[in-house]
Amino acid sequence: MESLTAAGEVERQLTTRLNQNNKDGRGVTMVSLNDSVSELAGVGPKRAQALKSLDIENVNDLLTYFPFRYEDLQAKDPTELTDQAKVTLKGTVAAAPVISRFGRRKTRLNFRLLLDEHTIIPVTFFNQPWLKDKLEVGNELAVYGRFDAKRQSLSGMKIIASTDDGGGMGSIYPANKEVRQATIQKLVESAYAAYEPVIVDLIPEPLREQYRLLHRRQMIHDMHFPAGDAAAQAARRTAKFEEFYLFETRLQIVKQQDHTLHGQALTYDLPKLKDFIASLPYELTDAQKRVVNEICYDLKRPVHMNRLLQGDVGSGKTVVAAVAMYAAITAGTQAALMAPTEILAEQHANNLAKLFADFPVNVALLTGATKPAARKTLLPQIANGAVNLIVGTHALIQPEVAYHDLGLAVVDEQHRFGVNQRQALREKGQQPDVLAMTATPIPRTLAITAYGEMDVSVINELPAGRQPIKTSWIRSNQVDSTLRQVKAELSSGSQAYVVTPLIEESEAVDMKNAEAIYERFKEQFEPTYKVGLLHGRMKNDEKNAVMDAFKANEFQVLVATTVIEVGVDVPNATVMLIYDADHFGLAQLHQLRGRVGRGKKASACILIADPKNELAVERMTTMTSTNDGFVLSQKDLELRGPGDILGKKQSGVPDFKVGDPVADLNILSAAQQAAKETVASPDWADKDANLALAAFLSTTAHQNTTMD
Repeated sequence: MESLTAAGEVERQLTTRLNQNNKDGRGVTMVSLNDSVSELAGVGPKRAQALKSLDIENVNDLLTYFPFRYEDLQAKDPTELTDQAKVTLKGTVAAAPVISRFGRRKTRLNFRLLLDEHTIIPVTFFNQPWLKDKLEVGNELAVYGRFDAKRQSLSGMKIIASTDDGGGMGSIYPANKEVRQATIQKLVESAYAAYEPVIVDLIPEPLREQYRLLHRRQMIHDMHFPAGDAAAQAARRTAKFEEFYLFETRLQIVKQQDHTLHGQALTYDLPKLKDFIASLPYELTDAQKRVVNEICYDLKRPVHMNRLLQGDVGSGKTVVAAVAMYAAITAGTQAALMAPTEILAEQHANNLAKLFADFPVNVALLTGATKPAARKTLLPQIANGAVNLIVGTHALIQPEVAYHDLGLAVVDEQHRFGVNQRQALREKGQQPDVLAMTATPIPRTLAITAYGEMDVSVINELPAGRQPIKTSWIRSNQVDSTLRQVKAELSSGSQAYVVTPLIEESEAVDMKNAEAIYERFKEQFEPTYKVGLLHGRMKNDEKNAVMDAFKANEFQVLVATTVIEVGVDVPNATVMLIYDADHFGLAQLHQLRGRVGRGKKASACILIADPKNELAVERMTTMTSTNDGFVLSQKDLELRGPGDILGKKQSGVPDFKVGDPVADLNILSAAQQAAKETVASPDWADKDANLALAAFLSTTAHQNTTMD
């Protein structure tokens, strides 16, 4: 963050001015919110280490360690009480407290609380004998606890300070064995009292007014000590916006820096590129043309391209990538395409070889299955530039693979690769431009967080002639009638997929399995129609042979596991049955469904499921209601969470303290737009309105803001 280098000095100047007339109780000049928590009274090395387990290291960490819920401490009228409700009762101690002992080191403290002239409530505290000293007959106090309507008594949880009127809300914090709830509450109170004067607004004033946000000092106060529910909600709204805004501002700075990285300016041959596009067997859609223009504009610039190309299944991303790779090749450089599976890599290589049959493009395939002799011949050709388009799996990034001049690296289904694998491909050359592709539509939440530092191109239009896939959901007892529909499709010359989640029968999980379904379909369909089997435990040669036979219509029915989820392209397949569909997420079901409907015939996807809960029922009804992958991916994120969709390490969504990027998508979107506006100009950090923000970002530059 070079643009923020001077901001550290700004931060020091700001806090110096604020501190000149502000001393804490110990007579020590306060410095900033970056002070260690050990500066607070009662925090020694042992407690500081314990607080670190909660990610609390400095005062700002502590002040932004917000409650996850509140207890209503407003005193209740006795007539309003309901059984087992947590309530606050205010009254007068009517009788001296009595302590009785039972069991081992267990105590019961009883006293009576006079609420009004006619109502006396017995109150019991367990294992808190020290409270006796706070209970003098005739004293007024408020007690928080659980009300027992049958016994007309209160099981006490805490006594509210006598100086408190019993109103307001009590903050409840995430705690652990090392740091108790009461400790956090006490430290927050002392930190706010000591550091309140140096809490400055991080969100620039124009944005704060535009989005009707609280001042930061007020927000922090009302998050910890709200006067009521309305104050707590207003503070939480501001806290969410600030958290998202700070994260997005860091992402925009990263993006800005990425755009200043020196990269290759690929001066491609436009007439040759137009000739290639004209040679395609179909005209590009308007969406494809727009995306091609965005990519080609980046290729010509002498800066590093880091672009994400996303589009629904069957939208034509591979053709767009082919145009981009040919542009790089006409500029005299090489292009590489890395795919997650050997089946997909081989399919890409075959398709690209056909597309470039009449053009000076030498396509080579390099995977883990490449024979040693072929590999020995191929590696020198990649190194000397004789091969200018290399397609493969992670084999492309092995140390012994050297490129002559890699100008463009394309990563297909990029979320299936680890961070280090994607980075290794980028390092094969002199800052090659990077085009990441995904057929898994990225929910807006992930696009804004995990991919916020990338430029995004979206193909939101299907090629001409494609018909929407009709999706239906049936119960398992309705399968027989559905099989008649499948046979009708086959009789017209079409083919069918049958998908199951398991390879072999499992005693632990009651789901249909591929081998059993395969045998059943052979009995019902052969010899009229041939049935094939494909699953992930097969050797690569076996899998390739099965797929080639299915493409050639040697099999009319293919029983498969999710190995067919990505990239498999058989236009003649028009119907898909998915057994135990409720065991898949929406995004995965959509990917599977995308294997049909790739030709011009009407296609159908039939979900077979007997869901056991409302969540699974909602997934099935959602799948039948829309073909829009972007709608489904966002819904999947809402229903299952990012970790379940992409895996915990690859989910991409960072851990936020207070904001939920799925539930609070509107706030996240607004914060992203605000962040873009803030850093739009190169000198943004020098503007008066942004000084506090720039200072804060400079002192927290160590925080990780990108997932890649």
